[in-house]
Amino acid sequence: MLAGWWWWCCVLLLLLGWQCGGAVKDLRPDVSDQELFWGADQYDFAIVLPASGLECFWHFAHQGERFYLDFMVQWVTGVANDRHLSVTVNAPSGLIVGSADDAKGQIAFNARETGFYQMCFSNFHNRFGSMQIFLNFGVYYEDSEDVKKQKEEEEIKKEQDRKHLNDTLTTIEESSSHVQAFVFHMWRYYNFERMRRGADYYLLQSNSNYVSTWSAVQSFVIIMAGYLQLFFLKKLFDTKTTTETDKPRC
Repeated sequence: MLAGWWWWCCVLLLLLGWQCGGAVKDLRPDVSDQELFWGADQYDFAIVLPASGLECFWHFAHQGERFYLDFMVQWVTGVANDRHLSVTVNAPSGLIVGSADDAKGQIAFNARETGFYQMCFSNFHNRFGSMQIFLNFGVYYEDSEDVKKQKEEEEIKKEQDRKHLNDTLTTIEESSSHVQAFVFHMWRYYNFERMRRGADYYLLQSNSNYVSTWSAVQSFVIIMAGYLQLFFLKKLFDTKTTTETDKPRC
């Protein structure tokens, strides 16, 4: 009897443990993947690409959003360096929706697909030098024509249904949305100018090091040339004194 009771207890514990320890496959079955995922809207950082290097990033965007990418080369190292950077942006389907081949640029387009957009940065112009790149990319939403018409119709209906409602809150809301959009675009332009300022700083620092190095080298060459000239001139006027042992024999 005792052995049978222990056997049934073990079976019950195994069944409960198997059921409780199972992996949860779907945390939110009522929410789709597109609605569940919503990453950050803007990114702002710098990367260093090695010689002939390639670096890719992905950013999620919904259909109807405005995708933008700003980039600028800050400094380049190596012999016979080239500041050109090859940039391509691919849609989730694999199509190229934007490309550039320059030291700085801006790529912007309306996202026609929902998914991860790929941004690749290639330094194939420089075979023996690396470069630092400043990046600023993200998404923002601009109302399309259909959405505007729909909002206008909704506003007309609201005005007809609620004539007694004060429009002050609506005006404040619209004004605040416009101000928010303007502030966002000012922030984008500020970041681009910050990129340019960083690139100018690195250029000035590189020129300063170049001038200091070559000035020191030229100063050393001038000093050595003067010393060698003085040395050889002294050798030309150097007379050898004759002694009794140096006298020629008869």
